[in-house]
Amino acid sequence: MSEKRFDWWRALAQVLGSIEAVRDGRAMYVLLGAFAGAGASLALARSALAQSQAPWAVLEGALALFIAFYGAQAAGLLLMDRALGRPAREVVDAVVDALGVGHRVLAVLLLMVLVAAAGIGGVAAVFWLCGLPVIGPWLYALALPLTVLVLGAGFIAFVAVIGPLTGPMVWSGATSRQALVQLLAVLRRQVLRAATLMAGLSLVTGLVGAAASVVVLVAGRVMAELSILVLGVDVPAQILMAGLLGHTVQAVDARVVSPNALPYITAANVGGGVVFALALVLPTLVYLRGVCEIYLLLRPKSRSGGR
Repeated sequence: MSEKRFDWWRALAQVLGSIEAVRDGRAMYVLLGAFAGAGASLALARSALAQSQAPWAVLEGALALFIAFYGAQAAGLLLMDRALGRPAREVVDAVVDALGVGHRVLAVLLLMVLVAAAGIGGVAAVFWLCGLPVIGPWLYALALPLTVLVLGAGFIAFVAVIGPLTGPMVWSGATSRQALVQLLAVLRRQVLRAATLMAGLSLVTGLVGAAASVVVLVAGRVMAELSILVLGVDVPAQILMAGLLGHTVQAVDARVVSPNALPYITAANVGGGVVFALALVLPTLVYLRGVCEIYLLLRPKSRSGGR
């Protein structure tokens, strides 16, 4: 029995429809909390590093990665619930479940990284053989195109399949072993589909990120100019906009900035940081929902028409 023809238009429409994820309040709340927590931990790590407290810096940096990773896992679980049409779990339940399944994603990714490292080691061994006298150049002529093809295929596999789809497989309920089996199946039969759909998702994610950046910059400039005009805060507009760009003004020249402006600069750092996190969350939500849709389109059940 022949395989049912893949509906490219429907698939691309579903991926492009991932933009609807910006309306998912629970997932947005989880990501905002995760990014805020990770950002605070990273700021503490930078402060500790500046004070030559390397152990604390490493610990706080690891905490930032932990918060960001498991926050993304919790948001992914919530978005997978939406994609599958399941009742959305509560935020607390999503966080607890993420702590229980996140290690599956890490285990699969670690195994794949080890396989890739072994492959790179094999390529290095081939190049070492190419250094032999007489036969080395002839062997290199054969090894070069094969190496380019192998490394190119590995890059596509990681970018289009392994990296994006491991999470959705686990979020849908797969164990580490089941996720590994599904990844191998996609790599054998559906790499082209996965790469094409990921290209479409990258386009949508980039457009959302660019639109959010433009809105933040334009609105932030207007905000800064109005603040200077109405509040009488005599500082360059760029200082009030620093938080919107993910920066923090830690020191200002007292000869240029009046003392009464310092509280407003601090408040702008905090408020701008919130806006920066929100602008970062929006494309992340679209990406996470998109990889959920791509996984559901590529798994065998979705090809038969159901979810």
